[in-house]
Amino acid sequence: MSKPPKSKALERLHKALDVIENLKQTEFGSPEFEKWRRNTEVAISNTFGENARHVKDFTSISYSLQFYTPEIPDSAFQRAYINGLESATSVLQSMIEEVEEYWEAESITPNSPQSPTVPTRTQDIFIIHGRDDGAKETVARFVTTLGLKPIILHEQSNQGRTIIEKFERHAQVGFAIALLTPDDVGALQGHENDLSPRARQNVIFEFGYFMGHLGRNRVCALTKGNVEIPSDYAGVVYITLDVSGAWKMNLVKELKAAGFAVDANLAL
Repeated sequence: MSKPPKSKALERLHKALDVIENLKQTEFGSPEFEKWRRNTEVAISNTFGENARHVKDFTSISYSLQFYTPEIPDSAFQRAYINGLESATSVLQSMIEEVEEYWEAESITPNSPQSPTVPTRTQDIFIIHGRDDGAKETVARFVTTLGLKPIILHEQSNQGRTIIEKFERHAQVGFAIALLTPDDVGALQGHENDLSPRARQNVIFEFGYFMGHLGRNRVCALTKGNVEIPSDYAGVVYITLDVSGAWKMNLVKELKAAGFAVDANLAL
């Protein structure tokens, strides 16, 4: 069996991992759990091979108590189930790190018409933000309303990574929204009296990164106030974060153009 492309392998593993939090609200043996366990075993087998140790690592996880007596409370069974799901989380994360570290990415020939490789976690939307927490929360809530998952970097676990390592790990998304809010001011040297509102440097850095990583059709900027627009980013969609909420419909249009199945009625 030949290995699948790196992007496909990561897509399979992330899909299995992302279900676990919802499974913690169910019980051992529920239809949702059984479907997830079977689908994940198939995904791992098709990714690493049916005889790979990865399959055994997953199938050997226990989600129930190893013995039963009438004195054992029901809560103990649920704890065992949750512990099993936590073990599955660790196993899947280890597999993802293995693929990210040791698998070669798909190559694109110079004459290929392909755009930059589209990341695998297509329901994840990275929110690039500065210090405007209100704008960040408003946009994140709307993304959630659309059935998508907002990724806000500081809310993700560090897991011993440096900031740039953490950023690269969570940049595997399907779309990025940059919030260009007037958090800083700046001017040309010698024109210090002509200060203009600017987004923070981290926002501009991440904005540019995602245009190279995803392609311009998967990056959208929401601007607020009279913020300065970066001159080198011609061709990128800029949407005014207006108080009337018209930005929501415009954002939905961009998401739909990028291939997301979102309901425009949710923007009304």
